[in-house]
Amino acid sequence: MSVSLPTICLVAGEESGDQLGSELMRALNGRLDGSARYCGVGGERMLKLGLTSFFNMSDVSVMGISAVLARLPLIVRRVYQTVDAIVASNPSVLVIIDSPDFTHSVARRVRKRAPHIPIVGYVSPSVWAWRPGRAKKMSAYVDELLALLPFEPGEHRKLGGPPTHYVGHPLSENIADLRPSGEERTALSAGKSVLVVLPGSRRSEVDRLLGVFGETVALVKRDVPGLEVLLPAVGHLESRIRDGVADWQCKPEIVTGPQAKQAAFRRAHAGLAASGTVSLELALSGVPMVVAYKVDWFFRRLKELNRVFKLAKVDNFVLPNIILGKKAIPQFLDEEVVPAVLAGHLKELLQDGRERNLQLAELSRLDDLMRLPDGHSQSDTAAEIVIRTMRT
Repeated sequence: MSVSLPTICLVAGEESGDQLGSELMRALNGRLDGSARYCGVGGERMLKLGLTSFFNMSDVSVMGISAVLARLPLIVRRVYQTVDAIVASNPSVLVIIDSPDFTHSVARRVRKRAPHIPIVGYVSPSVWAWRPGRAKKMSAYVDELLALLPFEPGEHRKLGGPPTHYVGHPLSENIADLRPSGEERTALSAGKSVLVVLPGSRRSEVDRLLGVFGETVALVKRDVPGLEVLLPAVGHLESRIRDGVADWQCKPEIVTGPQAKQAAFRRAHAGLAASGTVSLELALSGVPMVVAYKVDWFFRRLKELNRVFKLAKVDNFVLPNIILGKKAIPQFLDEEVVPAVLAGHLKELLQDGRERNLQLAELSRLDDLMRLPDGHSQSDTAAEIVIRTMRT
């Protein structure tokens, strides 16, 4: 007599979701002794672990307003195709992973057509920063939400969102790769300072920030003669960045690949970064930083609308600052992004003094704030909740 294996459906929409999904699948296999079938939408990592994908994930893996609009008809078709396939497979649980524009469109329609299928959301949309009304709407189609940031369960409670559980951030499990050992990060008193510069992981970010960062570095170099500048570049943007730094007065050393990036973090005394996950990477590495960001024309328009309609909360946009509950890291947005101002803060961080020591003291609190109880791993914690939801 054959035993019916549980079917778990996982839907991701981009590379980061594929990474989270593959780690979740490994943890689920460990807890279920490999006795599960997987279907949904995923990339190479999830496919290697046995996911049957409804289509190539690259069809929906797009960033930026113009790119989304150009591919919108295909994305809409893929949403409905995914919903049809999920309803037909009747899984024991549906897990939607990040990429909320795509995955939440799928989840809402699945809930209407097959309300008996439990739905787990993996990665909370940034309701604490943008369109907080989404939290309450999510409670209608997400049964359990897995959050990567420790303050997010509290935010969802305040906003009327679904039951939310902090499961840890992937970066917390790779701290050893980010932190120096031995003499990698020399003492500032040795007379050599290392600045790591991170202008973004998207072309639009690089286009808006690279020039300003170059001017900033030149000002820092003028007063810090022993300065060494490292610039980790995302592979697909390497040529754009090399062209962009060609006229920098202080030429950076461009490095590529995750290992070279981690090595740069382990050596760095300070960082100049675009806002994003990289600020949390720097913080966990113990690198004091200055963060800057310039939004595109679309979001500048939304900022104007926000003054009237209160669509977003933009007082604090740097992840470590939000986790710490204070503006420990200097942050600058749009017209505030001025090379002389950025350089002034960086020069303070590149010498032993009050500003550097205060920021380092705050960054040291992150371990305790982000630690999971009993040494649980992120993927195991997430898998436990998925299985519990599947069996209720």
